[in-house]
Amino acid sequence: MKQSTIFRGVATALVTPTTDRGVDFPALRRLIDWQIAEGVDALVICGTTGEGSTLSDAEHRETLSAAMEAVHGRVPVIAGTGSNDTAYAMELTKFACSIGCDAMLVVTPYYNKTTQKGLVAMYSAIADASEKPLILYNVPSRTGVGIEPATYAKLAEHPNIAAIKEANGSISKIVETAALVGDRLDIYSGNDDEIVPILACGGQGVISVLSNVAPRATAELCRKFFAGDLAGAMALQARYLPLIRALFSEVNPIPVKAAMAAMGYCEDHLRLPLVPMEDAHRQVLLQCMRDVGIEV
Repeated sequence: MKQSTIFRGVATALVTPTTDRGVDFPALRRLIDWQIAEGVDALVICGTTGEGSTLSDAEHRETLSAAMEAVHGRVPVIAGTGSNDTAYAMELTKFACSIGCDAMLVVTPYYNKTTQKGLVAMYSAIADASEKPLILYNVPSRTGVGIEPATYAKLAEHPNIAAIKEANGSISKIVETAALVGDRLDIYSGNDDEIVPILACGGQGVISVLSNVAPRATAELCRKFFAGDLAGAMALQARYLPLIRALFSEVNPIPVKAAMAAMGYCEDHLRLPLVPMEDAHRQVLLQCMRDVGIEV
């Protein structure tokens, strides 16, 4: 039996504010309060945009705990607990369950990759270790391995596997997946430039980078679609497309960290191998933000 829907609408893949001294927890709490006030439906903590792969184990756990305390039940919290070390992903998932996180976002294994059979085995092991539902994160451009539609159909049989964050860039594969899994798995867009197309394929929402800087507009886009206002949703998708492109003009989260710093929410600080944004790209990003009314 499928888990109930974790959220419907927009979940912000939240940046993790950092300085050269570590995670900036006051900035994190301020950012969470603002996101919720702006109307987001859920928050993803320590995902790709949150630089989870370069947080130490202690920082990862402390950041999840601080986020849970700051959110205080106002919206679902989805913990990024994926790793190419399955045993570590299982332990981090158990920890996130123990502090009350509502769901886990688990990326496909990077570098060591694996086969489709290996993906089934890995995700099943993590799901077995979890007391909460899993969202599978498919982003082959980063990890080098993609989840095939037939593999989703197998994984949908596990009661703790509830949803997909799909960033494979192929609408035809998403259509195929939707046809195979039916209502057994919820589908979320993992690409901000494909929110409306994936909602039109039956998607439940988006796990978004854009909503870091434009949470109210991203939430409104989803709400317009669900209310039957396709033209209104498409108008917002088109209006924010230049900003979306600017936010991915360099490797995520380089641009969104620059944007959030310009808005005063955190320092423009990244963990190596990521480095601050090139000035030419930064100027384009800031202008795109101004064009949609964001003060920088």
